[in-house]
Amino acid sequence: MRRARSENPLLRFRLAVILLGIVMVVGVTGYKLINGWDLLDSFYMVIITISTVGYTEVHPQGAAGRLFTSGLIVVGVGTMLYGFGVFAETLADNAFGRYRRERQLQRELNQLRDHFIICGYGRIGTQVVAEFEDHKVPYVVIDQTDEALERIRAEGRLHIEGDASKEDILKQAGIERARGLISAVDSDERGVYIVLAARAFNPNLYIVARAGRPDSIRRLELAGATRTISPYVMAGHRMAELAIRPAMVDVLDSLHHAEAGIGVEEMLVSPGTPAVGKTLDEIGLFGPDTARVLALRRRDGTLHVNPNGSQRLEDGDLVIALGTEDQLFASASKLR
Repeated sequence: MRRARSENPLLRFRLAVILLGIVMVVGVTGYKLINGWDLLDSFYMVIITISTVGYTEVHPQGAAGRLFTSGLIVVGVGTMLYGFGVFAETLADNAFGRYRRERQLQRELNQLRDHFIICGYGRIGTQVVAEFEDHKVPYVVIDQTDEALERIRAEGRLHIEGDASKEDILKQAGIERARGLISAVDSDERGVYIVLAARAFNPNLYIVARAGRPDSIRRLELAGATRTISPYVMAGHRMAELAIRPAMVDVLDSLHHAEAGIGVEEMLVSPGTPAVGKTLDEIGLFGPDTARVLALRRRDGTLHVNPNGSQRLEDGDLVIALGTEDQLFASASKLR
């Protein structure tokens, strides 16, 4: 179940403030009618009465005035004690701190652009977040299980509590501005619902979905997943590769994490950029200060390995390059 968003803690004092206002209005009116005092004297008498400061009466009173003051003391002090009780409860459950954190969280969510939405913070979701942290990729996590929420709060990750298949949760996560969505939930059925909801909101969204069972891969693809991953298939493939070609796997891992100062990066040719319609030579991607172009993938999936300089770039092309961090930055700047 999604925990309701905390209200402003000051709203807890609404009843106490209303009751106090009523007591003051009744008190001022009573002193004016019973004793014939002016507004200032009546107001001052009400204040010193309900605050129990012990000052003497503003003017001598008769029996009716004293009886009215006695009732005002009982009601006024009770109202003040109720207000102090609400204040103590608010401090005890840290309502102000929680409300401040939620406001900060909402501000961070509103500032997210070109980010990833991670649905599920289990074993796979946790690993995805760790990778995104290493690569400085903006993200927000959606989960509703108590165990995951307890961990993610302790780690201070940007997150939303709720069901990722719900429209309001996806909107809160900024799905219209998102770069992609990763469905890492344990249930394949919930994964299908999440993919369907995400695809309905953003038809161009890049969606990666986890499939627990092999027969769920097709269902997730039909629901709208761009890529579907089976952890068991990938683990088996990885173990086989390590057994057969361990050196190659080590080299690829080093390139992926840029451990040797050299990394592989993919660069998208965005619509409207000056690079669209020009060749790789014309934009300078084969210069001495740029990264080595390994492949060029078209929007329709066509792959050109080791392309030559005469290849003309199109809207939506993906350039995959190998080089140092400075060389990769230089190549990326030429595609903007």
